[in-house]
Amino acid sequence: MTDTAVAPREARRVPGESGTWVFLFGDMLVFGAFFVTFLVERARDPEVFDTARSTLHLGVGVLNTLVLLTSSLCVVLTLNALRSGRPGLATRAVLTAMVCGIGFIALKVFEYVSLVAAGHGPGANDFYLYYFILTGLHLFHVCLGLGALSFVLSQSRRTEMSTTRTALVEGAACFWHLVDLLWIFLFALLYLVS
Repeated sequence: MTDTAVAPREARRVPGESGTWVFLFGDMLVFGAFFVTFLVERARDPEVFDTARSTLHLGVGVLNTLVLLTSSLCVVLTLNALRSGRPGLATRAVLTAMVCGIGFIALKVFEYVSLVAAGHGPGANDFYLYYFILTGLHLFHVCLGLGALSFVLSQSRRTEMSTTRTALVEGAACFWHLVDLLWIFLFALLYLVS
């Protein structure tokens, strides 16, 4: 039997700070309450909800999903580049994630305008009311997430970061991933479930 030295593994840790996770879980609870309320209302009047759901732009919803998933991949690349001391790659990756976020907003505005123009505004029925509330709240989170990514961009040019700065960047990335995760649930709930 040969004696081989095994390199010690790094201890696993949760990214960001504990306060970040309290905020993220609280945010998920708020959205969860909205999801449950939507499902209860949907159960009361399934025909209206199914008819209204069929007026949504499924292609735009799919495209928005792909855009946000791409942005999440770019945020992962950003963090990996920062950890490996490649600020140029980190900057390009976070800028791409931000462009994806702006693209999401543009697609959502297009969808809002086309729905309202077709007479499907928030006052048309309960489905549209919940649709605009849920997607509007999510859109607000996308805007906040773009602010968080702006902070990541400001840090991406650094070759070295303190533990505190690293935790803040990781927290901002986790928030962006939450925004993406919430959209996946919203997309399924609003566009697919009949």
